Amino acid sequence: MNLIRKSLLALSVSSIAATTLVQAEQLTFAHGANPGNPRYEAAEMFAAIVPSCSAMTVNHAPSATVGNDAEMLTSAQAGVIQMSANSQGALAQIVPEAGMLGLPFLFADEPSVWRVLDGKIGEELDKKAQQAGLKIVAFWDNGFRNVSHAEKFVSTPAEMAGMKIRTPPDQVTIDIFKALGANPAPLAWSELPTALRSGAFDGQENPLTNIYSAKLHEITPYISMTGHKYESTPVVAGLGWWNSLSAEDQACISSAAKQAGWFQRGENMLANRKLQAVMEGEGAKFTTVDREALIKATASVYDKYEGQLGAFVSELRAAAQ
Repeated sequence: MNLIRKSLLALSVSSIAATTLVQAEQLTFAHGANPGNPRYEAAEMFAAIVPSCSAMTVNHAPSATVGNDAEMLTSAQAGVIQMSANSQGALAQIVPEAGMLGLPFLFADEPSVWRVLDGKIGEELDKKAQQAGLKIVAFWDNGFRNVSHAEKFVSTPAEMAGMKIRTPPDQVTIDIFKALGANPAPLAWSELPTALRSGAFDGQENPLTNIYSAKLHEITPYISMTGHKYESTPVVAGLGWWNSLSAEDQACISSAAKQAGWFQRGENMLANRKLQAVMEGEGAKFTTVDREALIKATASVYDKYEGQLGAFVSELRAAAQ
């Protein structure tokens, strides 16, 4: 009888170990983007690259199917999912310095952003994220954001006064629109189309790639090319899971995320430059803005964050220039 019990116990332990191995070999990579968005395509590319250098396979979970950005970060911290191509705003709730990338009119163009994120600033943000149980594996793009409105253009601070505008759950974005006289409120990305159709908001702000892939230009066709801030797409992993990997698997995943990231960055940049004509063909209308007036109106946002995170903000501004 003891021999039978020992055999059953050994079989049970072997079964648990085998199940754990199978689970460990599948990596869930989650994000909120829909098909047609460069983030979705890059995630597909990441999923194709990983098996070429690791025994792991990738479960691609797009379109917020495992939760919104904040929930995905919590799941990664807890080890429920392994990785997420997430949002700057959600990460900033955990790592406030990440939100500083979105200070108004900080960056001139995408290559300027990449130089900063792939250097010391990116390394510092990763260190701070690790203190919160997350590993930043790469920085993909979300892009420069523009305002869309259901009924009119908003090219000056005066035209934005009182506008009910949806923002991501990002305090810097909220502060920008408060400084411009608008009435901003955060809302999860997945809930935005319904909220716009209901009239809960007059409009929203996003890169053209996001506006187009979610068909928001059909609801808010007046697009003012404000370019008021940049947002990254931090690709994060749960630190506990990351530290459990071999050095070889870490190198594989890091390389795959960066390779897919360069594809995503290029696709995102080109799409944002080409989409205006496409969207105009579908009924959207575009206008330029009084950039100097917008810069002047949002100067107070810098004052606030230099008071809170002065050393990092100063370093970031110097790097961006």
